[in-house]
Amino acid sequence: MGRGDGKPPPYIRNEEISVYMLLWEFAPRRGAEEDFERAYGPAGVWAQFFIRDSEYRGTKLIRSITDDRQYITIDTWTSREAYETFRIRWQAEYAEVDRRCESLTAYEKAVGTFVDIDLAAK
Repeated sequence: MGRGDGKPPPYIRNEEISVYMLLWEFAPRRGAEEDFERAYGPAGVWAQFFIRDSEYRGTKLIRSITDDRQYITIDTWTSREAYETFRIRWQAEYAEVDRRCESLTAYEKAVGTFVDIDLAAK
């Protein structure tokens, strides 16, 4: 998912940027797995919502190899401040996207927030 061209945004390596990642764990509702993957994947509704901000770097969706009902999303931003600013600015729309997607999930849990130590150390 890129800025409308279907390609992922470039991975930025810059001394002024530390990559901030939010990880969420999900279990899709039974029978909604394909819709869940489309909505939460790198070209899904969440990614399309986030992409309006130039500080957003992409979304990755991964599935467990031992439990095919366990997924993790990794949303990447240039910084915590960039994500928080986006979340505040688009609060109502964020809640609406969340509401629209909640029917696809049986379980959801925030795993945590992380930084890329390779980039943060530069």
